[in-house]
Amino acid sequence: MQNGDKRNKVLVGDIVSENYVFAAVLHYFGISFYQYPTESLEEVCRKHKVNPNQLIAELESWADRKEPSAEELYLNPIELLVAYLKKKHYYFVRQELPFLSNLISGINPEPEYASLMADLRIMFPLFVEDFIHHIHEEESRLFKRIELLQDIEEGHFAVHDALKILERDPVHLLADAHEIHDDEMEGIRKLTSNYSLSKEAPLAMKVLYHELQNFEKELITHAQIEDELLFPKAIELEKEALRKIRSKIRIN
Repeated sequence: MQNGDKRNKVLVGDIVSENYVFAAVLHYFGISFYQYPTESLEEVCRKHKVNPNQLIAELESWADRKEPSAEELYLNPIELLVAYLKKKHYYFVRQELPFLSNLISGINPEPEYASLMADLRIMFPLFVEDFIHHIHEEESRLFKRIELLQDIEEGHFAVHDALKILERDPVHLLADAHEIHDDEMEGIRKLTSNYSLSKEAPLAMKVLYHELQNFEKELITHAQIEDELLFPKAIELEKEALRKIRSKIRIN
């Protein structure tokens, strides 16, 4: 991207074409890029009372973000893994889903995409509803279970109370019930022909497909972190807590 004042003169559509992440950054500042494709960044920022330098700084910050590797996550204690997953849940619900919803409801499609967008406008809110329900279930059951296991480890419960808690809702049953949300995006994937578009497709559609595909990849990674890191750690924590409690009961 150009330096200094020159970049403020660039058209919003050109900036987004160069880096689709910019569409999400603009949304973060309350600007829907598809409404201003032929206006300069400076003009749009003035309309929305946004400091263009702050917006550019935010874009650069987003572009530099790096997710921790699976190895880094594995080496952290379970409470940090849960904190990371909660943070991702918050990011999905507060930033990614509102941005996608804004694109789907706000884009004025070319005639050839009108039918597809009408279907997406029905399908996507149902997906969002299911997804948020899944997150609430996960946080109220699995994450709460892990907190309870840590409280037992730290001796916050009487021995017999701890045993009752440990024998109710074991982690492996929660693991069996865990859904992978990739399946829930199957309908969207089919509708968009696996997110494939012609090179001549409008910029707004390219950004939408890119963001939907990116979100699906994030959900798959998120589910893998839970299945391959969180559940095994939680099962080990539960086994250790049970071993300690049973050993205390035998001694007493």
